[in-house]
Amino acid sequence: MKKLSLLLVVLVGVIMQAFAQQRPQYSQYMVNNFLLNPALSGIEDYADIRVSNRQQWVGLDGAPVTYYLTAHMPLNKGMTSTKYAKALAHHGAGIIFHTDKTGPLRRTGLSGTYAYHLPLTRKINASAGVAAGIIRNSVNNADLQFTNPSDPLLGGGAINQNVLDLSLGIWVYSRDFSVGLAGAQLLENAGTFRAANENNVSLDLQRHYFLTGSYRFSTFDKIDFIPSVMLKLAAPSPLAMDFNLRALYDERFWVGASYRHKDALVGMVGVYISPLLDISYSYDATTSSLNRVSAGTHEVVIGFKLLNDRRIICPQWVW
Repeated sequence: MKKLSLLLVVLVGVIMQAFAQQRPQYSQYMVNNFLLNPALSGIEDYADIRVSNRQQWVGLDGAPVTYYLTAHMPLNKGMTSTKYAKALAHHGAGIIFHTDKTGPLRRTGLSGTYAYHLPLTRKINASAGVAAGIIRNSVNNADLQFTNPSDPLLGGGAINQNVLDLSLGIWVYSRDFSVGLAGAQLLENAGTFRAANENNVSLDLQRHYFLTGSYRFSTFDKIDFIPSVMLKLAAPSPLAMDFNLRALYDERFWVGASYRHKDALVGMVGVYISPLLDISYSYDATTSSLNRVSAGTHEVVIGFKLLNDRRIICPQWVW
């Protein structure tokens, strides 16, 4: 079973990679949309730092394991002197690091981000952002078994490919709603470069597009309901859809559920512990045929608010 599972992962993750969703899957992206859209750089009034570990399809040998670290903060952000005037425009900057391992395939990315936030009215703001960096794809041949002696992956060691990565995004937001559109891996393989002694096996990239939207209903005294949706396209893969609903109590504690079309049902819970710390957890119950060999997916996100002079506990713009 171990060898069969590993061969399946290799087949899907390497040979058919051009037809797969290549960006890591996140269940709690709605509390850190910065992962998908660089236009959120510096959206809050503090330095927002988040670390996460995702263990996907537990029990399946070679299943994806993902780690990420994100950090972003506002630059020259200020408020107007009266509540009737628009806030001031400001800049934001950040970094995104992630590493994702599936069987013998590891994908690691590091990007720097920048965004410009422009108030449109007293309540509605818009921002545009860019992220630029490097994606490194690696295949560890030591984890593979070959039956064909002429296979291009044969030869030991690792196969490495470095690709320049470019993402662009826009974000329109207020205290009650947000709408965003972003594109990732927009250069595809145009920025590929290798050392002279590295193998020429290609691990092609494909463009990804994310359309997200959310609304905050403050219908009860201390309980807000926040439905949200994400549409993800990475042609030629089919359109993927996420539907989410969270309930936020007293801006300190939240629970939620998601449905990922033809993939998983997700339960989530989170707490804003203090002006410094928050933590959240999600469990994905797989609804595809993989549920016969996996025990679901676990994801933990820990957030830190640094330079938080106003001692904000619940984020004001990304709830």
